[in-house]
Amino acid sequence: MNIGEAAARSGVNAKLIRHYESIGVIPKAARSGGGYRTYTDNDVHTLAFVKRARGLGFSMKEIKKLVSLWRNKSRASADVKALALRHVQELEKKIAELDAMAKTLRHLARACHGDGRPDCPILEGLSRPL
Repeated sequence: MNIGEAAARSGVNAKLIRHYESIGVIPKAARSGGGYRTYTDNDVHTLAFVKRARGLGFSMKEIKKLVSLWRNKSRASADVKALALRHVQELEKKIAELDAMAKTLRHLARACHGDGRPDCPILEGLSRPL
């Protein structure tokens, strides 16, 4: 199938498919006699795998590793689990940081009258040195 068909079937747009090839996340596509990229069902499955991993917030470096582990049938599942749990820790850290930001903004917003007055606790809070 051509890149357009692979994009439609995998849910990954053609530009991203070419990018994933260029950075080695997926192997270079086979070429037709006319030089066009051609893809197999297996390629589409790999692209869908990459899309799902991106949706879970894995970095491209982590996705390369996951694709490598996925293809390696003699891998240890412990390696995959360790990578996933490291990612969970990173996500939990980001969640805590975002929660702290939201708490600060809620506090500043509660202090703001939200009327026609020029004084604004939100802007004052943002202008304080760290």
